[in-house]
Amino acid sequence: MSAVKESGARRVADLGCGSGKLVGRLLSDTDIERVLAVDVSYRAMEGARRHLHVETMTPRQRERVELVQGALTYRDRRLVGFDAATVVEVVEHLDPPRLGAFERSVFGYAQPRTVVLTTPNAEYNVRFANLPRGSFRHRDHRFEWTRAELASWAREVAARNGYEVTLSGIGPEDEELGQPTQMAVFSR
Repeated sequence: MSAVKESGARRVADLGCGSGKLVGRLLSDTDIERVLAVDVSYRAMEGARRHLHVETMTPRQRERVELVQGALTYRDRRLVGFDAATVVEVVEHLDPPRLGAFERSVFGYAQPRTVVLTTPNAEYNVRFANLPRGSFRHRDHRFEWTRAELASWAREVAARNGYEVTLSGIGPEDEELGQPTQMAVFSR
């Protein structure tokens, strides 16, 4: 939320919105005029509708939000024209060969002014007592990046698509392993 606020965005697309938690927070900020919530899963979209109480929203709130089903690996005109896009704990659910399509769709085609992307820090996983060594944090994760892997990918994506990128972490910091979540903020 703070990265979106710092960007000055007024129109935000939450890509891979899941249950709609971030969408709800975005809608609670009166500086944000429009929120587009996108997820590939119909079930997730229905959950987001319930979580956000879309059916009982005031007309003003309802005008500010749109929930749509869509894949982030295909060009989609509905994603064009946003000040910011959030991709929160989503990229690790894509098969690695599809990362190029994701890049072309979001960074090359939709081209939001700011992209806020978060993903697990794989190095930190050893600090989770109940996570077996070598396991991912979620059964649907296709990969989890180390800080160096995210940095390399993010810098390459930024260079190819006319963005600058700033890397940081979220959560308690371990001197050796960093923070549990890593964030890349891309700016045009």
